Amino acid sequence: MPAVDSSPPWKLTLTTRTAMIIVLRPNATDEHIEHVLERIRELGFKPHLSRGEMRTLIGVIGDEGKLQAEPLLAIPGVEQVLPILKPFKLASREFHPGDTVVEVKGGDKTVRIGGGSLALIAGPCAVEGEAILDEIAGAVKKAGANILRGGAFKPRTSPYSFQGLGEEGLRILRDVGHKHGMPVVTEVMDPRQVPLVERYGDMFQIGARNMQNFDLLKEVGQTHKPVLLKRGMSATVKDMLMSAEYILSEGNPDVVLCERGVRSFEDSTRNMLDLSSVPNVKGQSHLPIIVDPSHATGRPDLIPSMARAALAAGADGVHVEVHSCPEKALSDGPQALLPHQYASLTDDLRKLAQLMGKTI
Repeated sequence: MPAVDSSPPWKLTLTTRTAMIIVLRPNATDEHIEHVLERIRELGFKPHLSRGEMRTLIGVIGDEGKLQAEPLLAIPGVEQVLPILKPFKLASREFHPGDTVVEVKGGDKTVRIGGGSLALIAGPCAVEGEAILDEIAGAVKKAGANILRGGAFKPRTSPYSFQGLGEEGLRILRDVGHKHGMPVVTEVMDPRQVPLVERYGDMFQIGARNMQNFDLLKEVGQTHKPVLLKRGMSATVKDMLMSAEYILSEGNPDVVLCERGVRSFEDSTRNMLDLSSVPNVKGQSHLPIIVDPSHATGRPDLIPSMARAALAAGADGVHVEVHSCPEKALSDGPQALLPHQYASLTDDLRKLAQLMGKTI
């Protein structure tokens, strides 16, 4: 007797599931739509409704052996049933034609990312102490940043480098974020760290080195907090979207992608910033994408121009490292902007955002 799949209908097994888009007729009424949704649920699938100005679409994911077009076409109000051919189903623009807007909530502030709302994420690479973080947070908040970043767990190339303050760093980040009314984002490196980081942070960051740590992706996918997913150093855009699919398939819809540069033969910058990934992702996926010019270039003199270029390319925000005394920073000081340099950059970004019809 074949095994019975007892997993929730929204939980996607990537190797055994397929996806379809149900296109409703232009004259479909609310009663038609509700009947279609009800029938899909009766068949054991979870529908994803998307209402457009001209058409209403319903995405459906299910087992390849059970999800067939013919029964779906027989439902009143259905005009077409189209397969989603991309390997990333939930992340695809076909599945969700409109832009996803991710909300990051922390303290008394809610920051929207996507759909014309921009994230300005700023702060030091690592949380080094409460006084210095408070100073930096006050400066970036005054300059216009709306999310505070800082690492408590640091994945370093050398085991002898500063590895972060752990739980004490998380507590400091949370307290300083609340003081300045800013949600906080911080890196999680291991599935065992997820409950701890979730307790203090408002947004998980999955670093480039962990983009394909699939156990970690599944673990944060089972939480109810947004995830900032950074592109791996040697990852393609498709690789990044497949990693996002792991998070989405576990039930967490709030994923923000981050372009942070990839490895190349160029040695005058830390990485090669692939700005084409922004419109590339936008064409294939509904997920918001931001750019990190700090890790991409590794050079403060290049960060402002690359941040401006990121917004011009259509990015939903920028992620910039800022430190009040880079020469004393315990991690990545050479690539951090000074507070006054960051303030000058945000002035430019506000003007550019206004020109593009976006808000910060």
